[in-house]
This record gives sequence, structure tokens and C-alpha cells, in this order.
Amino acid sequence: MNRFLLPLGIFIVLVAFLAIGLNLNPREVPSPLIGKPAPAFALPQLHKPEASFAPKDLQGKVWLLNVWASWCVSCRQEHPLLVDLAKKGTVPIVGLNYKDPRDDALRWLQRYGDPYMLSIADVEGRVGIDYGVYGVPETYVIDKAGVIRYKQIGPVTQDVIEGKILPLVAELSK
Repeated sequence: MNRFLLPLGIFIVLVAFLAIGLNLNPREVPSPLIGKPAPAFALPQLHKPEASFAPKDLQGKVWLLNVWASWCVSCRQEHPLLVDLAKKGTVPIVGLNYKDPRDDALRWLQRYGDPYMLSIADVEGRVGIDYGVYGVPETYVIDKAGVIRYKQIGPVTQDVIEGKILPLVAELSK
């Protein structure tokens, strides 16, 4: 009888870990970048490749960095919400076009609307790696000091915008 207790105990522990894991939200992966300065970079702008953008250009402002791509199906889902948010003018949105040919990205913005103050081209995906991008889309709230305060993995929803992003932007803008 005792020889069955150890395997039974191990089985119960494994089932408990599985049950806990299945109840976790994969969109709430903690980012090690939260509370740390946003990684520095300088990338060419999508519309004006001769001009570049670096996060330090928005020092002193709260802003969003939205990682997107023309090949991303989920980006299409969140895009109308970003267009509406941009129309309100509450917070500047910078687009990080991720691993996308420039012409494809420009056509996509022309077709679906351009919510971005500007878009930058991360053709090789190196900046995405620095930001810990798991997949596209992802959105970051960056404060006036250039520190990442929030990361949304996956498409933003109206609930996320109203319940998390806008209240955080309002608080950080004070």
C-alpha cells in the first residue's frame, strides 16, 4: 500500500500544477521591462525613410508604442480601436512596423487608416527583440521619463483601453 502513495502524491501535485497553469491568462505574461527604461533605438520612419525616430524624441510626453504588421491578422482586429483613440488625441501613438516590407505596410495603413503620429520600420525585428515582443500586436505605455509602465500582449480591446491604458495615461500625464 505504501508503495502506491508516492506515485499518487506526485500525480496529485502534477494535476494541481496543470490546473493552475490552465487557469492563467497567456496575455498577462509579466514583462521584465515594466518599470525600466524603454530600450533605446533609432529607426527610419515608414513614411519618410530619410528621417528617423528614437524614443528620446518623445521625452517629457506619455505615449504608446504599438507593434504591428500588415501580415498580422490580430492587428486588423485592434486597428479600428487605435484609429478611434488617435482621433480623440488623448495620447500620441507611435507604430513599430515589425518585419514587414515597407510597401506592404504603407498599403495597409492606406487601406485601414493611419492612427499613428508616425510609424517606424523594424524590418529585421531587432528592436522587437529588445522590447521582448512575443508576437504582434503588442502595445506599450511609456511615461515622460521614457520608462515602460504597461505592456499589452495581443490586440487591445475597448475594455483594455478604457480600463487600463487611458487611466494609466491620465495618471502619468499629471
